[in-house]
Amino acid sequence: MPFTIVGIGASAGGLESFSELIARIPAGTGMAYVFVQHLDPRHGSLLVEILSKRAGFPVEEAREGVKILSDRLYVIAPNTTLTIGGDVLHLRSRDPAERPHRPVDVLFHSLAQQRGSNAIGIILSGSGSDGAKGIQAIKQAGGITFAQDESSALFFGMPSYAIKIGCVDFILDPKEIAQELIRISRHHT
Repeated sequence: MPFTIVGIGASAGGLESFSELIARIPAGTGMAYVFVQHLDPRHGSLLVEILSKRAGFPVEEAREGVKILSDRLYVIAPNTTLTIGGDVLHLRSRDPAERPHRPVDVLFHSLAQQRGSNAIGIILSGSGSDGAKGIQAIKQAGGITFAQDESSALFFGMPSYAIKIGCVDFILDPKEIAQELIRISRHHT
């Protein structure tokens, strides 16, 4: 059985939420984590450095053709769109004509197609609606879905849209999401 891949999407305020979540996940869950944060396309990213201090397992920037390994965190590179094909990461340059840019939806749709019931989607703090359609695809494919609760999100737009379309299994704060992921990992192995 293929291991579970957890896709996490965020925008404004999401790095803080994700840092809190990932700091509570121990090594050895048997799952891989892919984090898509809305990034300024004109600047480099410090996500790997920031998250390496919080995560209890290796963190690396996503690169084209990299085989996804369990117990590892992959973060999106600036000015790219990230998808999953089989057990491999695929990157393409961000299309400036693509407005609005929806990197979370793109990742989640590929995750739903590739992993089905072995996909987990998480929407954290952020403005806008990116991720809602993608999390719906994960749910329809048999995966498990989460949204950050309003009281802990700096910006509730992204979680709110996902919740409104009726496809979120759990609405929790980042600490509770981490606890639930640990629980799920024990039942999937």
